Amino acid sequence: MRRTLAHLLAVLVAASCVLVAAPAGAATTAPSLVLGTDFPDPDILKVGGTYHAYSTNNGNGNVPVATASALTGPWTRRADALPTLGAWASGGLTWAPDVSRRADGTYLLYYTARSRAAGRQCIGAATSTSPLGPFAPVGSGPLVCDAAEGGDIDPSSFVDTDGRRYLLYKDDGNAVGQPTSLWAQAVAADGVTLQGGRVELLRSGRAEEAGVIEAPVLTRVGAHYVLFYSLGGYGGDGYQTSYASATSLTGPYTKAYRSLLTTASLDGAVRGPGGADVVREAGGDRLVFHGWVNDYSARGMYVADLGWAGDNPVVRGSRVRYEAERGTLHHCGVRSTATASQGQVAAYLDYADSWVEVSVFAPRAGGYTAYVGYSAGYGDAEHTLTVNGGGAQVLAYPNTGWETWRQARADVVLNAGWNTLRLTRRSRWAELDYLEIA
Repeated sequence: MRRTLAHLLAVLVAASCVLVAAPAGAATTAPSLVLGTDFPDPDILKVGGTYHAYSTNNGNGNVPVATASALTGPWTRRADALPTLGAWASGGLTWAPDVSRRADGTYLLYYTARSRAAGRQCIGAATSTSPLGPFAPVGSGPLVCDAAEGGDIDPSSFVDTDGRRYLLYKDDGNAVGQPTSLWAQAVAADGVTLQGGRVELLRSGRAEEAGVIEAPVLTRVGAHYVLFYSLGGYGGDGYQTSYASATSLTGPYTKAYRSLLTTASLDGAVRGPGGADVVREAGGDRLVFHGWVNDYSARGMYVADLGWAGDNPVVRGSRVRYEAERGTLHHCGVRSTATASQGQVAAYLDYADSWVEVSVFAPRAGGYTAYVGYSAGYGDAEHTLTVNGGGAQVLAYPNTGWETWRQARADVVLNAGWNTLRLTRRSRWAELDYLEIA
């Protein structure tokens, strides 16, 4: 927008307003680093009051396992859960285990290891009467192994509400220069008897994926299936976690517009967040995942609060963007511009009663940080910010020039679930692009 001098003179500048003190805000809670040593691709199983975590091998046996009475720890390392691999596998490359409890009370372990015959990573199975193992390999060969598609990795189990069990996994196409896909394979109650053909759930294709999607984990939220997965190269800050949703287990799945966890969305609190597992509990859901620590020498295990805005997951500490122009606008309007997020902004907030309301979601009650994307072109501007109709705080927008977008930050206290943030013009002029809540 370019305001003329005549327009500016025609605008009645509001008299200074009296502000009610806003409640003291506290910045959001970042994910907790609960295991600072190497523990990548964590998988969580709770048995009674004890959490069990399993990880990709790191020189400490084939399947490292740790236990704790709370997800936030302290965690205690235990003996190797799989001291002996299947006869088909060679040691040293045992990746991304998954442990689940079967209907008969025994425990099933899926693991990835190097097939001697195929020369590729393939998926095997093992069973035990204890979640700590030792797990004994099942069968003389791998459960899933297709060398032509680069092998198969990252198994995970899912049991639907009707009791049907599935094995999810990734074909390792990127290992042979092919796109990668995530698959679902129906299995019998034993978890190792394949039933029918597999179904492709998702395929790589977006630029940020760099040909790699992996680490599938499926959960059900009401009538929707939400598929979490990692994308990109795991070796640095570009690794991230996203999700896709569907109304049927077999799809079609729609990928989220933006990834759920990235190094940037977590403001660098976690680097390269991936390998996520979902923990669903009555006291509140959590997401467990790994991120680089110790100057990229190890991937530690993190825990963050998880909530559900409908069927969309929201992780506390990771920014979620809400477009300002899609909120409720009063005495202002929408302007299109190629320089803004998704091509539109809330503009013409020129009057004392001009405001924008945006509904935002919080996984837990408490302190959060709001980042407001704005542009101010005629000097420094101000809005007042209220949360759920409470006391107001002043949000300052230093002059940027029109079409130059910056962020203003405010610490806010939110209720669990949906909250309403209102931004009202206080002085001079600013346009609003988006709000991000972390």
